[in-house]
Amino acid sequence: MDLQALKNKYDIIGNDPALNEALETAVKFAPTGLSVLIQGESGVGKENVARIIHQFSARRQGNFFVVNCGALPKELVNSELFGHVKGSFTGAVDNRKGYFEEADGGTLFLDEIAELPLESQALLLRVLQSGEFRKVGSNKVEHTDVRIVAATNVHLYEAVKRGKFREDLYFRLSAAQIRIPPLKDRKSDIYLLFRKFTSDFSEVNGMCKISLKPDAIRLLEQYRWPGNIRQLQGFTQSLTAQLSVKVTPTLQRIELSARELEPLMPREEGEPIPVLYEGPQPSGPAFNADERQAIFKAIFDLKQEVDALKARLDRRELPLPTQQEPLQEEAEWQGEEYQAASPIVHVQTHEEDHGEHTLSVRRTEEDLIRQALEKYHGNRKKAAEELGMSERTLYRKLPPEYRRK
Repeated sequence: MDLQALKNKYDIIGNDPALNEALETAVKFAPTGLSVLIQGESGVGKENVARIIHQFSARRQGNFFVVNCGALPKELVNSELFGHVKGSFTGAVDNRKGYFEEADGGTLFLDEIAELPLESQALLLRVLQSGEFRKVGSNKVEHTDVRIVAATNVHLYEAVKRGKFREDLYFRLSAAQIRIPPLKDRKSDIYLLFRKFTSDFSEVNGMCKISLKPDAIRLLEQYRWPGNIRQLQGFTQSLTAQLSVKVTPTLQRIELSARELEPLMPREEGEPIPVLYEGPQPSGPAFNADERQAIFKAIFDLKQEVDALKARLDRRELPLPTQQEPLQEEAEWQGEEYQAASPIVHVQTHEEDHGEHTLSVRRTEEDLIRQALEKYHGNRKKAAEELGMSERTLYRKLPPEYRRK
């Protein structure tokens, strides 16, 4: 069967190279008997690819079961997959076969496999390795001959690194992988799918088809379609139902421009919600608790000083530096490398300015210097390095009690 005939049989629309590669790979894997892992976002058509693998395999005469692992109640996952015996738990009023027993000799498509609890993952791994399983509440070992095609819409190896998915099961499943591209990466296929969906819907309901002008096609392709093919199908059917009319001998198609389409395009409600990042961590040494506390304190102190300076500037109490009145902070290049980033804000003020904010800044500097000296038991060189200043600058700014030492 050539590729186009395969697409026609399974109602797959599109000519994207990545999609074609996924379909060709599925046909190659089908007769091997390997477990297959299909990766792709929700709504890209992973189940269709699983059916292709089943139909082109030696198991095509056997059962094909679809199990959405994310929809199974966690307390009943093992019972659903492996069955249970009467009385094994509340509600188990009779013996029951699980999917692995029912699918013996066929194919089991486990969608959203990343949602399986770790305990169930261990039992699944055992079935994959030996074909052995036990029903919930039973000590009898039973056997099954089932091919597993699994699918996930998450990065499975990242789940492994977070301890959410077993590494041994991942390697068992990932030997044969197929990736289905999202719709946003198949822009040339978007209008093909739109035409297919509006044509099918119109034919069933006796309505005119909807077609798009070039500017409207560009608008359709620019949207990112987070729900992929499933979202595009629902949008197209809704659009056709809203704008189309009954077919007549003189009217069989309605054409829309971008101006007419734009108000009806999907809208994503709300702003993105911040979530805890669980992906790869940056390389390099991590800060310990003391270092983090010191950083937070420096930031807090710096913010207080900046706020105080801004308030004084607003009241015009602090003269701004000009070319005629430069700041008199000493140059750090004299004998030492210049320190560009210092946790202390140095403020040059007029001699007669002894306001509350100036005293606050000086106290903050002195407190930080005291803490650094205490930390390094009076070692001025180390204290200066931590504060990001030269040893000479530290000496000039020493609190009174340290100048006598």
